[in-house]
Amino acid sequence: MVRLPYLTALTTLLSYGILFVFGHLRDFFRKIFDWSKSNNLQGYAPICLGYEDFYTRRLYLRIQDCFGRPISSAPDSWFDVVERYSNDNNKTLHRTEKTTKCLNLGSYNYLGFAAADEYCTPRVIESLKQYSVSTCSTRVDGGTTKLHTELEELVARFVGKPAAVLFGMGYVTNSAIIPALIGKGGLIISDSLNHNSIVNGARGSGATVRVFQHNNAPHLEEVLREQIAHGQPRTHRPWKKIIVIIEGIYSMEGELCKLPEIIAVCKKYKVYTYLDEAHSIGAVGQTGRGVCELLGVDTADIDIMMGTFTKSFGSCGGYIAASKEIIQHLKRTCPAHLYATSMSPPAVQQVISAMKVILGEDGTNRGAKKLAQIRENSNFFRSELQKMGFEVLGDNDSPIMPIMLYNPAKIPAFSRECLHQNVAIVTVAFPATPLLLARARICISAAHSREDLIKALEVISKVGDLVGIKYFPVEPVKPNKVEHLKKIE
Repeated sequence: MVRLPYLTALTTLLSYGILFVFGHLRDFFRKIFDWSKSNNLQGYAPICLGYEDFYTRRLYLRIQDCFGRPISSAPDSWFDVVERYSNDNNKTLHRTEKTTKCLNLGSYNYLGFAAADEYCTPRVIESLKQYSVSTCSTRVDGGTTKLHTELEELVARFVGKPAAVLFGMGYVTNSAIIPALIGKGGLIISDSLNHNSIVNGARGSGATVRVFQHNNAPHLEEVLREQIAHGQPRTHRPWKKIIVIIEGIYSMEGELCKLPEIIAVCKKYKVYTYLDEAHSIGAVGQTGRGVCELLGVDTADIDIMMGTFTKSFGSCGGYIAASKEIIQHLKRTCPAHLYATSMSPPAVQQVISAMKVILGEDGTNRGAKKLAQIRENSNFFRSELQKMGFEVLGDNDSPIMPIMLYNPAKIPAFSRECLHQNVAIVTVAFPATPLLLARARICISAAHSREDLIKALEVISKVGDLVGIKYFPVEPVKPNKVEHLKKIE
């Protein structure tokens, strides 16, 4: 959990205050001097209105060149970033034909499968020839191929559940599944830092939603006891069902969930558990089976296991793994299964091939090497960043490393300067994070070499000094460490 220093909070609030004051002044004078140019809505209410629109116009547009940067190559350890320019102070951005080769520290390509692979790519091309790009149908009509069935069986075996079902989009896997599992009269207890897809799924379910403090098992128990004692609002009848929803790795914090403690609480009160492993499946654990394997939790203790194929497997889509009864229920009732086009067959084949590499079923030990490499890369990079004095969130073994920036002026400064030195880094600000907790989010891949990581550390350290985001004392570098790094270089 981030503990914002008093002075940093004060200067950050002051910076946002100045931006808001000048933004409102600009809006005021715009109404006076540009009233004749304003669009006549003829009685219609403005579609874009409120503080969200104000934030977009007066804050986001100033630095939108730091977001949504287009690329023109596969998201490997290095990729080509398309250069853009603006003639109107960033209100509109224009692409050029020029590209810059940059070190990729932003993609979720944890195991390196998103680029060409000696085992996966030929099989994906063959599936494209056999099945074409799309099934052009839903799963319940003509959208189920033998590849879909094979992957569902493989996913169930991989995560240790009796059955699984596939979906064409990771976000929809949460937002459409949760309403199919619980509705009015039910209770959802959600971690305070759960992903937006979970938040929207919970809101759309019609169930009552309560939030517990991030990764805090004692507070979860406190919320559970209170809600079970009081029952449903107004009627005080017992809840029809209770589901606790957590994530394996929290995408904006890089933290592992305290799964054993949370599962112990859920078992004590006989409530269902829903685990989102979007960022952990394939990326952590001795054999890549996620936080359950890493933290020693039996998958039988998790009622619903969700994951995506967009991170470790280099594809798209998501899955739900659970008991056969739950999976059959979802196949009969979930709109994402009944009405959405099924996963593209080549994307399905990519996941099958990647999963077989991880399991060693390709006849090599490449999967084990990739898993060892991402653990080594992640822990090395995190350790070096902390030694440099950066405030780095997250836990060991997590490939996600947020570096706290806080001040709004440091968001574009850090992003642009890193890009200028050929290192592509994702910066994250409101509304994806709380207003005062802007950060840069680094994603490490097994495809990164030690030389790549050392170059990135050198650039980040230099830019960190320039921007002023080293909030902790720098650890002195030992002489033997310097010699070791020189030997590596």
